[in-house]
Amino acid sequence: MIQLDPNYAVSDIDTLERLYGAPAAASVKKEVAYVHPQYRKFIEAAPFVLLATSGSEGMDLSPRGDSAGFVRVHDANTLLLPDRRGNNRIDSLRNILHDPRVALLFVIPGIGETLRVVGKASIHLDPDLLTTFCVDGKPPRSVLVIKVEAVFFQCSRAVLRSSLWDHSRHVARDDLPSPGKILAEVSDGAIDGLKYDADLPERLKSTMY
Repeated sequence: MIQLDPNYAVSDIDTLERLYGAPAAASVKKEVAYVHPQYRKFIEAAPFVLLATSGSEGMDLSPRGDSAGFVRVHDANTLLLPDRRGNNRIDSLRNILHDPRVALLFVIPGIGETLRVVGKASIHLDPDLLTTFCVDGKPPRSVLVIKVEAVFFQCSRAVLRSSLWDHSRHVARDDLPSPGKILAEVSDGAIDGLKYDADLPERLKSTMY
């Protein structure tokens, strides 16, 4: 294993900027402080978004997914993100109460470009608002109201380099440990991994919303 030399660590902005140079004009011009109609199309087509938050215990990055357009554009400066059923750790929500700053990365299957949004979020429980997000008669526990501060698209290089949408490069599920196997090992046997895996398909089906 290579030894990491701390003398080569970058510790100042000047060194960083000399290393990378100035951003191209398009990289700067693409950022706006609101949901431009062209960017709205990406949000409405996205069934998956990553939500980054920061709290007293550190950083968190949480996946959120639903039918395309589940993140609603309320107006040019506001997004609404329903909080569906999960594991009840509520790491993201705890962080938002501590620090409202959030970042989102919208991902659309088959599309190389992603969309980045930065803003401030608050947690809302208005019953009338929750009802508008019902699926199968079930409302979300809460809705994040996100005040937009910056929006811009990310070019497709990362997706192209990763061959993310190339089916021939997809990994077979059996090539990686199952959730039950992971839980059994990290819990030193406190959780029955075989039972967890056996129950998981039905549990996911019955608790999707």
